[in-house]
Amino acid sequence: MLREENEDSAYAGRRVLAVADGMGGHAAGEIASAAVIEELRAVDVDVPEDDLVATLEEAVRRANQKVHGLVEADPSLQGMGTTLTAMLWSGAQLALVQIGDSRAYLLRDDSLYQITHDQTLVQTLLDDGKINEEEAATHPFRSMLLQALDGRSDIAPDLQLRGALVGDRYLLCSDGLWDVVSPEAIHKALTGITDPDQVVGDLVEAANAGGGPDNITCIVADVVDLGEHDAGLTPA
Repeated sequence: MLREENEDSAYAGRRVLAVADGMGGHAAGEIASAAVIEELRAVDVDVPEDDLVATLEEAVRRANQKVHGLVEADPSLQGMGTTLTAMLWSGAQLALVQIGDSRAYLLRDDSLYQITHDQTLVQTLLDDGKINEEEAATHPFRSMLLQALDGRSDIAPDLQLRGALVGDRYLLCSDGLWDVVSPEAIHKALTGITDPDQVVGDLVEAANAGGGPDNITCIVADVVDLGEHDAGLTPA
């Protein structure tokens, strides 16, 4: 509702789900997030389960190098970067990577879990017990990232290997959603609607109803039984 430019990018394919929230202003954030998502699209292929984490990690390294190359080619882009939350699937296994403060949630057996950990100053203060949730919500540096894909060589992505179950529902989103819509409202939308497309529409509508201060991007994907092909995704 307030931003003139959309600096978010996303991709939902057969094997890859990814959300990136760019930063830098003057469309530079849009350039960074689009470049990173393009690298993630390249690994939307069949990958052996044993190689999921390594493949995803290498894709993130390439994406960071791509951002570095763009800045080198055009110094006016200095300072741009992007968050990234992405999943790479094979059968009933998934690799999950987190950089920054976009998020992934899992709905399993009607319970909602945040399965990524924000890489922000405020989250660190929360982890250390220096502030509480109420203070975090209004902290002056609540948007300060500790990690971003900005072309530097010292990125430290959080990587996980997780098992999926038929019936699981995943939500990947930028902070334009989770910073405005409460976990209770997210849980209600994910549990109350069968069609992933409708869930996405309702979540975006809820974020805009809350003021829509930032770009809102989300992917909802259900794990379904494909018979002899094991588990598969139906993303929106």
